[in-house]
Amino acid sequence: MTTIDDPSRKAVVLLSGGLDSTTTLAIARAEGRRCFCLSFAYGQRQSIELARAAAVAGRLGAERHLVLRLDLDRIGGSALTADLEVPKGRAYEEMERAIPVTYVPGRNTIFLAHAVAWAETLGAGEIFIGVNALDYSGYPDCRPEFLAAFETTANLGTKAGVEGRRFVIRAPLLHLSKKEIIRKGLALGVDYGLTHSCYDPDAEGRACGACDACRLRLKGFAEAGVKDPVAYRTRG
Repeated sequence: MTTIDDPSRKAVVLLSGGLDSTTTLAIARAEGRRCFCLSFAYGQRQSIELARAAAVAGRLGAERHLVLRLDLDRIGGSALTADLEVPKGRAYEEMERAIPVTYVPGRNTIFLAHAVAWAETLGAGEIFIGVNALDYSGYPDCRPEFLAAFETTANLGTKAGVEGRRFVIRAPLLHLSKKEIIRKGLALGVDYGLTHSCYDPDAEGRACGACDACRLRLKGFAEAGVKDPVAYRTRG
């Protein structure tokens, strides 16, 4: 019998407010998980995603939404945390070949480490992350090899793991295309109008339509046969 403190029912969900992490939260909730959402104010150049994450967490019934502050902008090295130009209009083939300047050094490693720490405190057994190995824009920390290695590290380096209360890193979108992710989310009732994916929105919060995140998102909606409900300056 499942008890209220059963770690199989508690899950920490990394939530950026974007399409993928929102769909991941919806999947975790559909599986009956008690979801504790974790977002980061990490020095990113635009913070609209945090407002969207809060809205998503509330709409999808998260038990708690925690926002931690990190100063990754002091490290820099990314167009998302430093004064570097966000690439626009890249071909999909180029996204698959090269790691873009929007890659934030160590981001998923840092985020997952904090998620494991919170999960251990909560007595949660699972950490959900919305990474994708197909439409992943070239980021090395979205690959299955990375996730498997991190799960091993988490279980070797924590009291819970050593005592046999193992953590599982869940990435339910890992092998899905954007089209499949969108259709999955819509089937679960996700309101994608609450989400935000753009790397370079304007002052009104409208997506640029030309960065990698926008192009992959728009391509996914087009292939799914559904109009993206968020506002764009231009739709690519």
